[in-house]
Amino acid sequence: MLIVLATSPRVAPGLLSWPAWEALRSAAVVVAPSGHPALPALREAGIAYRIADEPPPDPDAAVVWLPMPGADPTHPALPLGAQLLQGSADLPGAHFIDLVATMDRLRVQCPWDARQTHASLAPHLLEESYEAVEALEAGDQRALREELGDVLMQPVFHARIAAERDDGTGYTIDDVADGIAAKLVRRHPHVFGDVTVSGADEVTQNWDEIKKREKADQAERSGVPAAGQPAPSALDGVPFGQPALALAAALQRRAARAGVPEELAALPDAEPPDDAAGPDDADGRDEAEAPGDAEAPDDAEGRDDADGPDDAGSPDIGRELFRLVAQARALGLDPEAELRAAARRYGDLVRAWERSRPPADR
Repeated sequence: MLIVLATSPRVAPGLLSWPAWEALRSAAVVVAPSGHPALPALREAGIAYRIADEPPPDPDAAVVWLPMPGADPTHPALPLGAQLLQGSADLPGAHFIDLVATMDRLRVQCPWDARQTHASLAPHLLEESYEAVEALEAGDQRALREELGDVLMQPVFHARIAAERDDGTGYTIDDVADGIAAKLVRRHPHVFGDVTVSGADEVTQNWDEIKKREKADQAERSGVPAAGQPAPSALDGVPFGQPALALAAALQRRAARAGVPEELAALPDAEPPDDAAGPDDADGRDEAEAPGDAEAPDDAEGRDDADGPDDAGSPDIGRELFRLVAQARALGLDPEAELRAAARRYGDLVRAWERSRPPADR
């Protein structure tokens, strides 16, 4: 009988399942191609083997064939009666290693990838995210899967660039993964600790409180809280570079969670206190948002004159838009998604109108 022992290239050679080792020890003959990474482990275990490019076609005794890790164990086709045994298998996420290895090779061997910098890649962070959102809105799951891969490549690329620095500011993709994993553990004590919550709202409250403590501890360690520094704000960490509609929604969500009076979203005429922190004081971009509070940044510049002209008789468009965002939130709607849906509908109408015109007028 022929046993085909398949293994993963992402698992260290020799780390095999117990049934795999039992099959190797009990086999009359073990056959493997030259250079198979498991050969040293077989020698160390005292298991004899033969070198061959392919398994024997019709063995009389129990034969174990080891194809190269990752190779298709069913190609060429298995003979009748052959048994396929999985000796090692990937854990979820193991294929991420392939992406990291691919990026390492591209950075060295591809001229375009080799010359990229954090700054040159910045537009791609935005473009790939928007393309993923577009696929999501279109309901195209196959396209979404592809676009998510493009998004995933961005942190891998940036981390590969950072790993090349030797000035003390470098980091690797493992550092990035460790950082976000540790942050998620810290901010979910109801999952990884002994905290009890009553529901999703309390999860968000805990997230905000933990984040506030982390900010304060970080500031204390760095010696930042000095005279003249602005006091911490509920709006700290909201990126003001994101699209204006999404920015307005994020600010209002944060303010509502902090207990800010809802009437402030109507933008009353009264000026804010002199010591109020302006937008530039809240431009932290390295913070994970609370659950349900993530917003996609954009490369649009924040505008101080977004409220439009204040001349008598001129409509205050910025204020009205901000109030519309508050109305959408009150109805439980995402203003960004609502406007995007309206824009898509408008696009459909324009295309339908264009198709309805005589060919000579198109």
